[in-house]
Amino acid sequence: MVERSDRAPLLDWEEIPSAEKPGDDAPAATPSEERLSSPSNSRGTAGCSGFGWSSGPGGPTPPSRSEADGCSAPPAAPERALPPDEEEHLSDSGTREDQIVSVFVVTFNTRTGNMLEWCLPKDMDLEGVEFKAIASGSHRVSTDFIYFRKGRYFGLACFANMAVESTEERGARMKSVGILSPSYTLLYRYMSFLEHQVRLQLQSPGHYSPLEAFYEDKRALLPPSGEDVITAFPANAWGAAINNSMHPEMKITHPAGCMSQFIRFFGEQIMVLWKLALLRRRILIFSPPPVGVVCYRVYCCCCLANISIPGVGVAVPEFRPFFYVNVADISALENELSYVACTTEKIFEEKKDLYDVYVDNQNVKTYRDGLKPLLRLSAADREKYRKLTEQRQMLLYSQEENGDCVSSEEDLFILFFLEQNNRIFQTLSEVAGSPDPTITQDSVRAMGLDPHGDRLFLLHLLEIYGYDSLLVSEQLCCS
Repeated sequence: MVERSDRAPLLDWEEIPSAEKPGDDAPAATPSEERLSSPSNSRGTAGCSGFGWSSGPGGPTPPSRSEADGCSAPPAAPERALPPDEEEHLSDSGTREDQIVSVFVVTFNTRTGNMLEWCLPKDMDLEGVEFKAIASGSHRVSTDFIYFRKGRYFGLACFANMAVESTEERGARMKSVGILSPSYTLLYRYMSFLEHQVRLQLQSPGHYSPLEAFYEDKRALLPPSGEDVITAFPANAWGAAINNSMHPEMKITHPAGCMSQFIRFFGEQIMVLWKLALLRRRILIFSPPPVGVVCYRVYCCCCLANISIPGVGVAVPEFRPFFYVNVADISALENELSYVACTTEKIFEEKKDLYDVYVDNQNVKTYRDGLKPLLRLSAADREKYRKLTEQRQMLLYSQEENGDCVSSEEDLFILFFLEQNNRIFQTLSEVAGSPDPTITQDSVRAMGLDPHGDRLFLLHLLEIYGYDSLLVSEQLCCS
């Protein structure tokens, strides 16, 4: 039986890594290593891949079992009709979100610093991408990957640092190979290709033919004018009614999973981040390199705010993932009402007007007096975290004892917070439609919140989501 993979098909631009030259720092991967690095085999827990939940108009749907390996795989998003000219262009390259608008190589020059070495198309505006593809502090790591935004596009770059016997290069050669796409959801498909290409660029600089073939195969049909033809988020994944409240699935290539590591890293503090994400606050995460795992934390923060009830969240600011940012992004962040991003540049902590919440590794802090009480855990927060931990232990036991490969930790965590968010807004809708639209202690408990400890959070929630007609019982006093 041929093993089925969700990785992009092997095309003309995808070279099978050959044996590396003796003495090189990056040995060629064996076939088994290549399999492990492939997205289809990247989930370490129970051998499952993908979150397994689609973000459809009716909310998440259960994962379906793959015919080949029995593991969960995300269902395909519903297709929409395209004009004949677009159909012709998309026929060989898949969906618009699967297309590439640019491919580039960035290098570090000891005299001029980061610089764009090569790109296609030649007239693409890539100003500043050299500082996104090679993050500040990257010289301290040997390899890394970075998700970022460039204008209305999303990018993925793979970085590598190789020791060389060269005085001019000061003993180290650093390069990054990256791509831009209308959406971040399918960039994972090309990570292994980019990793191989950056190794190739380090060992044989100037060998661009695989990148040229890749671009010709995957290039997007750029619009002659206007911003609405290619969008930052997939337009065909769900209805417009919940477009701002559900985030497209991002395939994770971290071998031990993304959300599970995220929860374990922050512990109970995850409940604080959940509230701040649901309130659409501007969240900036600081961490030294490597950047890749921190980009995953950005995505996980977005998932904490998922809501699948139609109509809820339409009027609130879109919770936008910026992924990696640097000082060149300051002007863009100044105009954002809601976002989550990560950086390796400590200077951002001093720019207090750019963010509401600053996360320094595991320390969540804010300089805004109105948000400081939200950093304290309520009794309901601790109870929710206990239930989350308990459900995770039950899942791990089921996987070990019964060989359950359909369910994954990613599914569990995302669904846990999705159900919690839906529970809150379903209760608010019921109270708003009742003869007495007053939020009482009982209705707060029905939301899974603490009537006392979560009062301020609830008041913020009512204001942001437009529940102005609801009254709050005087029994909900501050703790």
